[in-house]
Amino acid sequence: MTFALPRYTRPNLEALPPIPVRTAPAPCDGAAPECFHATTIFPEFFYLGERWRLLQQSRMDCVVVVENGQPMTRELRTLRAGEQVVIGRAEDGSQGIYVDSRAFCQGNGPQAAFRFRSSRSRETAYSQDYDRLYELLAYERDHGHIVWVLGPAVVFDSDARSAMAQLIAVGYVHALLAGNALATHDLEAALFGTALGQDIYSKAQAPQGHYHHLDAINATVRAGSITRLVSERCITDGVVSACIRHDVPLILAGSIRDDGPLPGVIADAYAAQDTMRAQMRQATTVLGLATQLHTIAVGNMTPSYQVIQGQVRPVYFYAVDISEFATNKLRDRGSLGVTPVVTNVQDFVVLLARHLCR
Repeated sequence: MTFALPRYTRPNLEALPPIPVRTAPAPCDGAAPECFHATTIFPEFFYLGERWRLLQQSRMDCVVVVENGQPMTRELRTLRAGEQVVIGRAEDGSQGIYVDSRAFCQGNGPQAAFRFRSSRSRETAYSQDYDRLYELLAYERDHGHIVWVLGPAVVFDSDARSAMAQLIAVGYVHALLAGNALATHDLEAALFGTALGQDIYSKAQAPQGHYHHLDAINATVRAGSITRLVSERCITDGVVSACIRHDVPLILAGSIRDDGPLPGVIADAYAAQDTMRAQMRQATTVLGLATQLHTIAVGNMTPSYQVIQGQVRPVYFYAVDISEFATNKLRDRGSLGVTPVVTNVQDFVVLLARHLCR
């Protein structure tokens, strides 16, 4: 079965009263006027210059400024005093703002009042989700921008680490977002065959293995950069090495929990957000694996749509975790377009690689 993007049906906005959107100046840097409009994950239209204009780039919980007659998304912290900010809380067109919250809805008809297993859990059947994901990734490799958000559990297992490196090598990863731990333990595995001192295949505890991740960080600092360490130590296995060999952006955001951190980890939270946001502006499919807070952060900056060559298309978002709480938390934070998959992420990555890399 060949994957095809669903067509976006633009709402009949011409039937709405032509009420121009209102703006007010930002009172100071980093602050919006009263009653500012906050963006959602959905396509949004603004009546400007006697026509409805689609917000081309969006993300949740931002404001909209008008520049040269066009609506533009801005984080609150980037506002400058005097910029014209869209105001109005109605989203039905009555204030010149229309939010298409039913974009790409695929209803299955009326539902009975009572149903078993209406939520997603460990007992949910995911076979169809995997088949759809195989088709989606095959399409997106050549036509989209696939962003992965990885927790360190992906490199704690030998097979999963190798599978993720294979997916990078054959083009199914266009950017990788992670924290210090993912890169640290991947390099630890390359140098010592362990993750947090435990053998990544046999799970045997290495003598003084609790030093290994610190030794990996120390070796990288002495080398001057992750890239130089990989070159000097001739590291050819693992996720970090695969990203370097195949020119895949590896964006590492720092945390207060970090050891080290490794050179190249972005310690400034807002600088990290800006760097991640640059990738999310291109993202068409996102997969967040075993990293609840990082995935929520990415979910908050991911709209439900992208405008590619004038066409509105959906952005697909998968959250994969062994914990139902973690996958449901993402939906609770407003990322309603997410597809939760409750499973062991090591098994998930290996299944994908076996199907897509054969």
